[in-house]
Amino acid sequence: MKRAFANEAGRLKSLEAAGENLEKAVWIDLVNPTSDEEAELEQRLNVDIPTKEEMEEIEISSRLYTEDGAAFMTAILPANTDGDDVDMHPVSFVLTPTHLITVRYHEPRAFLSFPVRAEKVAMGCETAEGVLIALLEALVDRLADILERAGRDIDGISRSIFRKSTGKPTKSAGLQDTIEKIGRKGDLTSNIRDSLVTLDRLVGFLAQGMLQRKSSKDTRERVKTLSRDIHSLSDHAGFLTQKITFLLDGTLGMINIEQNAIIKIFSVAAVVFLPPTLIASIYGMNFQHMPELEWLVGYPFAIALMILSAILPYFFFKRKGWL
Repeated sequence: MKRAFANEAGRLKSLEAAGENLEKAVWIDLVNPTSDEEAELEQRLNVDIPTKEEMEEIEISSRLYTEDGAAFMTAILPANTDGDDVDMHPVSFVLTPTHLITVRYHEPRAFLSFPVRAEKVAMGCETAEGVLIALLEALVDRLADILERAGRDIDGISRSIFRKSTGKPTKSAGLQDTIEKIGRKGDLTSNIRDSLVTLDRLVGFLAQGMLQRKSSKDTRERVKTLSRDIHSLSDHAGFLTQKITFLLDGTLGMINIEQNAIIKIFSVAAVVFLPPTLIASIYGMNFQHMPELEWLVGYPFAIALMILSAILPYFFFKRKGWL
């Protein structure tokens, strides 16, 4: 599928992607393109469109390069970001002197919201380079929103872990659910950091190319601001990662405390019942000369002695605060 947009006083105007005015477009968006669509666009614009296999290459030289006067840049961007199971795939940006071509095989939300906003508000989309910068700004804003939501969710997890004790023992099943939530937030934050790293490299490559093309000062300042925003988000993502690690350690510590409390109960019970067991063992021996066997009160005496030997350790542990 092809979408095409032309410049109209700094705003984007949707064009018929298959029409004759395609050459007038400043931005052409390819979504899940077929080989025929790629071949047609390559012939009409005289530019090589990267294939899906080429986009998935991880080498920097395969993601950031110039060829025949066009700059080819690829970044990893998330989609389906309303939940924690995000869809991470590469998106290629092909910047020519007259066109911006984006190639993608998934649906990041910024690609849906940016054209709608750019049609209403002038965002400096007079040139293909301006469209690229505005689109990158929208992508970075979207990543910032994702990190803000993740930060709020992580704060909620933190409050649930370290909430004030109600005197009731913590349930390990709830803590296991908490670990799963922490793991999902960790995956989300890690994916966003990976995306920010690729965007940072892309913006650095773009800034270097702008110096060679002698772009305007305002455009270069926008790119510098974009780079600072990406670095700031990367630092925030790193902070969230550290907090996630702390929460994971805290949750595991809570589970260990609960397990130790259970083991302590069994240990105290074993110590409490040890003296009565010893007394019962002594009077359970079948020796001939045991004076207590002839006592009329021998049996009640042994029962009372076992009860007393169990009560004394209990109160001793209670006084020490071990129970």
